[in-house]
Amino acid sequence: MTQPTHPPSLRQRFVLAVYEAGLVLFMLLSLPLFLWRDRRTGKYRATFRERLGHLRLPPEALDTRARGIWVHAVSVGEVLAARPLLVALKARFPQQRLLLSTTTLTGHAVAQASARGVDGLFFAPFDFRHPVRRVLDALRPELLVLVETELWPNLIHAARRRGIRVAVVNGRISPRSFARYRLVRGLLRHVLAEVDAFLMQAEPHARRLLELGGPPERVRVPGNLKFDAPVPVEPPAELAARLDGRRPLIVAGSTVEGEEELVLQAFAQVRARHPEAHLLIAPRHPDRFARVPPLVEAAGYACLRRSALGPEGWGDQVLVLDTLGELASVYALARVVFVGGSLVPKGGHNVLEPALFGRAVVVGPHMQNFQEIAEAFLAEQALVQVRSGDELGPALLALIEDDGRREALGLAARALVERNRGAVARTVEALAELVP
Repeated sequence: MTQPTHPPSLRQRFVLAVYEAGLVLFMLLSLPLFLWRDRRTGKYRATFRERLGHLRLPPEALDTRARGIWVHAVSVGEVLAARPLLVALKARFPQQRLLLSTTTLTGHAVAQASARGVDGLFFAPFDFRHPVRRVLDALRPELLVLVETELWPNLIHAARRRGIRVAVVNGRISPRSFARYRLVRGLLRHVLAEVDAFLMQAEPHARRLLELGGPPERVRVPGNLKFDAPVPVEPPAELAARLDGRRPLIVAGSTVEGEEELVLQAFAQVRARHPEAHLLIAPRHPDRFARVPPLVEAAGYACLRRSALGPEGWGDQVLVLDTLGELASVYALARVVFVGGSLVPKGGHNVLEPALFGRAVVVGPHMQNFQEIAEAFLAEQALVQVRSGDELGPALLALIEDDGRREALGLAARALVERNRGAVARTVEALAELVP
C-alpha cells in the first residue's frame, strides 16, 4: 500500500467543507420527495443503513488479511461496462478480494444477476466523511476503481489519505457534463489532483478532462470497455418458443418516459402495412414497469407483461418486458431494434448489445452519452438515426421491408464492435501499475 498523503491544506479543507454542507442541504431538501416515492416499496429505506457505511458482507469479503480492489459502478450502464473488467481483474489478481458497489437498486440487481468473480457486493456509502471512512476502514482496499466519471470528493480524498490508489476507468465527460463541471472547477481541481490514473473512453473525453485540470501525465485512452461486453446468452426459450419467427418483431429497448407513446405511434404505421408484426417494449427503469401497460392499452393494443407470459404465447398483444437482465439476449429475436433514451433528451443508451447480434438499430437524435459510439456507427453505415418521433415509423418500415439494407446494417454493426475490442486488456495493464 502506498504511503498516506500529506494533510490537506487549509484551502482543500474549506472546499471539502463547502461541498459537504451543500450535499447535506441537498439531501435535506430532497428527503420528503425520496420518502414519498419510496412509500410503497420501502426498498431504499431498507438500504439506508448500508449507505451510511454499515456493510452487510460475507466474512471473506471483510477479511482484510487479503488485499482488495474496490470497484464502484453507479447504475446499470456502469455495471454492464464493468462486467468484463471484473472478470479480467479476478483473473489477473486471483488472491485479491474483488469488491463491487453500486448506487441504484437496478444497478445492484443487475450486478447480483450477472457480475462474475465478485467477492462482495454492497451499496456505496453516501459521500459524507463518516460513512466513507467507515467503509474504507472495514474494507481497507489497495485500489479504488471508479467506473466512468464518478468523482466523489470525500471518497477520493479519504482513500488517498489512507494511501489507497484511485483510478477512473472507462472515463467519460460528455459536453453537457463538461459545461456543469466548469462551474465548479475550483473544487474539481483538488479532486482531480488526488486521482492516480484517468483511463478514458476516447480522445474527446480526455481533452475535456485536461481542460478541467486533469494532470496530463495521468491521463490515458485505452478505449471503451463496453465494446468488450460478452456476447449475450441465447434468449429465454419460453420467449423464443412463443414467437412465430416469420412475424417481424420490433424490440424497443431501454425506453424512458415520453418515448413509449412515440414508439406505439410508429408501431401503428408498421401494423397498417404489416398486421402480423410484433412489438416488445422494455422500459429502462423498473419503477415504470407498471406504468407502461396503460399506455399500450390507451394506444388501442392489448398488453401482456413478460412476467405473466403463459403457454398460449403472444398473440397480437404488445409485450412489456418487466424483468431484469433479459433485454440483451432478447435483442437476438428482433427483426429491427429501437434503442431508447434517444427520442427525448436523455442522452441515449447502449447500441452495442443489439449490434453484437448483428441487428439493425434505430436511434433518435439525443445520443450525447454515447456520442463517439454513435458517430462511429453512423460513419460505418451501421446505424439509423432519426430526427424525431415522426420519423421513427417510416424508418422501421423501411428496414422491415428491405432485407438487404437491414442485413448490411447488422453486419456492419457487428464488425465494428469486433474491431474495437481490447479495451479491457489495456485497462487491466494500466491498473496493474497501481497494484503493488
